[in-house]
Amino acid sequence: MFSAKNRSEIVETLQKETFDLLVIGGGITGVGIALDAAGRGLKIALIEKQDFAAGTSSRSTKLIHGGLRYLKQLEFALVREVGHERKTVYHNAPHLVIPEKMLLPITDGGSFGKASASVGIYTYDWLAGVKRSERRSVLDRKETLSREPLLKHEGLEAGVLYWEYRSDDARLVIEVAKTAAEDGAALLNYCEFNEFIYTEKHIAGAKVTDLRSGNSFEIKAKRTINAAGPWVDNVRSKDEEVRGKRLHLTKGVHLVFDRARFPLRQAVYFDVPDGRMIFAIPRDNATYVGTTDTNYSDQIERPHVTQEDVDYVLNATNNAFDIEPLTEADIQSTWAGLRPLIHEDGKSPSELSRKDEIFISAHGLISIAGGKLTGYRKMAERTVDLAFRQLEVAESRHFALSRSSSRKLSGGLYHSFKAFVADIGETELTELELNGLFHKYGSNAKQIIADTDLKSSDRTLAILLAELRYCAENEMVNELSDFLIRRTGRLYFEKPIADKYAHSLNEELAKLIGLNDAQEKASLNAYLKESEDVLTFV
Repeated sequence: MFSAKNRSEIVETLQKETFDLLVIGGGITGVGIALDAAGRGLKIALIEKQDFAAGTSSRSTKLIHGGLRYLKQLEFALVREVGHERKTVYHNAPHLVIPEKMLLPITDGGSFGKASASVGIYTYDWLAGVKRSERRSVLDRKETLSREPLLKHEGLEAGVLYWEYRSDDARLVIEVAKTAAEDGAALLNYCEFNEFIYTEKHIAGAKVTDLRSGNSFEIKAKRTINAAGPWVDNVRSKDEEVRGKRLHLTKGVHLVFDRARFPLRQAVYFDVPDGRMIFAIPRDNATYVGTTDTNYSDQIERPHVTQEDVDYVLNATNNAFDIEPLTEADIQSTWAGLRPLIHEDGKSPSELSRKDEIFISAHGLISIAGGKLTGYRKMAERTVDLAFRQLEVAESRHFALSRSSSRKLSGGLYHSFKAFVADIGETELTELELNGLFHKYGSNAKQIIADTDLKSSDRTLAILLAELRYCAENEMVNELSDFLIRRTGRLYFEKPIADKYAHSLNEELAKLIGLNDAQEKASLNAYLKESEDVLTFV
């Protein structure tokens, strides 16, 4: 099982085996590489010093999208690739990737005029291979306001409606990791990379520390891949001085509001007075808005939301929507994430390319940086192709093609919520409760439903406990924050519920995975600090 209760067995495997590939980094790129490589029959180890998806991969705009704004940068190949990849991700994880109509308002003085928006999105649809039934439609002013009455009337001229896909970024990482584990990969979170080990000036693995036990050990591997996201240059510097191309970190911030306070009907991609564009997206009982795009040079582990970030997003939102002005007091939660882009002299954060690039050191370290959530599978495929070709030459191995495009992810057995409901039959859970479980766990939600105490006087807690038991057994949860942030997203979208039940859930988690008193206390305190930080602006 992919469980914290099996850490000792995973550590033993990491110590005794010699792996074809060692992957450093447990974000979407790293776990994508692990899945792709395991599917080709390679022996894979992956380590992550925090929780899976704790960095950039749980802090995106939570869209599987083609990147309309990249057309303005003339990045046609990028738009084509990620546009096509949307369909692949949707096919492999339909429970996590939800078709969402996006409204682009056309305003006087905005980024797009009616004609340019229509042509631009037509090009976008064409490049992305969007089927005819989902291609863009141009709306007049009245139709645009009918789709979203909260848009400011002044200056509104028209609108364009097109399809994107909403997702849960952290859940996608977990499902990819679980599937890689099913295919034989050995993955371990809370395991820190310390330094490389060498054989005849070639990297032959790494010295690492299991942060749960404090024990250090070596992992031996024929090739090592650095997929550490914002930490890529830190890992590169442990091998050699970082020269030439390097990372350029930019920060993106999102604010979350109660949907009753900001009752958006429709996802909107709207203009900001400084010439950028940002999203406002309804999600269940919340509406979230973002993202900013600013240079970042502070500590990487905990990117912070500043007062300037908050003011920027509030002003942008109040400028675009006809509502009682949102204030800081209306913010229910926030998150800040870092984009590990490739530096280009003279370019602003929004002008930097989102393309991925691979660097190879003199000692054989393969590093991959840049890219987008949507394109994770192709990034992984290119990286494994390169490593496998090296193994093919060095060991006369038979090169195998990637199979990830057709590999259903854990939980991805039902093509729709309707199909899931039809299969499970009668249940006392409401449609809303079932929908929430399906869009987190997919077909695996059946285990949670069967384990839910429906006679409990507190239905919410009963469902939470059943989810926690499932995640503890199957999703490598080590701390309360793993569950309430990256397995369920509740700190971001249901913070009052997460805070209310934090103590009870932490006590249950301690029993489930055998935390001692000090670990149990540390688990709770770490979550409480996270809960405080999302509403602390510096």
